[in-house]
Amino acid sequence: MKIFTAAQISEWDKYTIKEEPVAAVDLMERAATACFNWIKENIPVTKNFAIFCGSGNNGGDGLVIARLLHKVKCSLTVYVLDSKKRTDENIVNCNRISALKVKLVYISSAKDFPSILKNTVVIDALYGTGLDRPLKNIAALLVNHINQQSAAVISIDMPSGLCADIYSGKEAIIKATHTLSFETNKLAFLLTENSAYTGQIHLINIHLSKKYYDDTAANFETIDEEIIGKIYKPRVPFGHKYNFGNALLYAGSKNMMGAAVLCTKACLRTGTGLATIHVTPQSAAIINTSLPEAITTSANETVKSWLKKTAIAIGPGLDLAVKNKQLVKKLLLAWAGPLVIDATALSLLAPYYALLPKRKLHPAILTPHTGEFERLFGKTSNPFERMHLATEKAVTLNCYIILKGHYTLIACPDGTSFFNTTGNAGMATAGSGDVLTGILCGLLAQGYTEKESCILGVYLHGLAGDIAAENLSQEAMIASDIIDCLGKAFKETKIKKTYWKRYENTFSY
Repeated sequence: MKIFTAAQISEWDKYTIKEEPVAAVDLMERAATACFNWIKENIPVTKNFAIFCGSGNNGGDGLVIARLLHKVKCSLTVYVLDSKKRTDENIVNCNRISALKVKLVYISSAKDFPSILKNTVVIDALYGTGLDRPLKNIAALLVNHINQQSAAVISIDMPSGLCADIYSGKEAIIKATHTLSFETNKLAFLLTENSAYTGQIHLINIHLSKKYYDDTAANFETIDEEIIGKIYKPRVPFGHKYNFGNALLYAGSKNMMGAAVLCTKACLRTGTGLATIHVTPQSAAIINTSLPEAITTSANETVKSWLKKTAIAIGPGLDLAVKNKQLVKKLLLAWAGPLVIDATALSLLAPYYALLPKRKLHPAILTPHTGEFERLFGKTSNPFERMHLATEKAVTLNCYIILKGHYTLIACPDGTSFFNTTGNAGMATAGSGDVLTGILCGLLAQGYTEKESCILGVYLHGLAGDIAAENLSQEAMIASDIIDCLGKAFKETKIKKTYWKRYENTFSY
């Protein structure tokens, strides 16, 4: 699913109005009616409603919702933030509701702020995606007043005070229980720090122009099953293990062999034909005992040892030894094939990341969490700055950056970026990142491109985590549970169903 900027969303509305055609006030009616239908289906109509409306089109949506709630005899009060500047559609709907027996209160100062009873549902229709700066003055005071009440809050389009695609600050943003937004995700919804404001997000279809959506490029997308269905490659029926790749993993150290086991097992479980793990002779028995499907080697790190390998991963559980620092440099300079750099190897990469642009055929994949990212590229002051720095570095350094988080960001060297929407907080456990590295290396080894491996890899990783959480609870999950659920992730993701549906009519019996 594409993620449009606030400016693009505004153009989408205008395009729909022109091409459908539909009057702007009727499009507002359509959007507000869709929100009303959600409210009617999910909120008891016996509740009291306090509806806060701004002076723009978001406020117009709120006024329509108020009129529709009044029509079904809900108890409600409408509070309108007083302003001399109103959109035409807002004025029309303000006039319409004024003609009804609805309690209408204009707010011009803090003295007009209402006390909201606990059993009241607040509908926040003050500001939408058009907001492009933090709230100030009376609007900021009103938002903070609403946040101090005990009522549930339903925000229309955006929680008021939260900007769609720029940093909003933290001082005056509605803390919504539910956000009813239109058509597609907004960039702000996918940044972890904003989850305290959005509550549960519900995307509501209001039938904006599909042609505009299809024809308009977006720098950001969320990963969905349509994308995954295009990436997934089913196995060839007469394949053998050498058809499915030969991965090499540099992982583990004296006290961190678990990371090597997790990474290698995930690599094998993802489907690679062969997986070789580089260990010290003293540690080989650990791998041979716990993971008999893997091959161990203690060969010197030379180009010769990389022959016939189809992908290499380095980092999980390694120690910060000088030899490993040299190995990272050697891989960047002498290994031309697919490469994943994670964990300790990211810390060792800092002096050499200027070598990344030299990898033309197979850009490296970096998999940092926030701390590792900032150690590599510098501190950032807010999530938008961090996200934009990741996208910038992916382009300038010609690499893929998987910035791990609740909605993991994949920044690509072609300037596009993807947010993953699978996964859960149960995956915040030791070894989860090692599992992801193994998955990525396993996909690369099988011949998936770097971009395909990143997208499919984080999706499967998160989906396996979701299956594990459903089976065990988020609290009880450990990293090996993610590996154990990879098989179900492959089966349940509808990837294969998408493939077979595409070709089911070509078979005859």
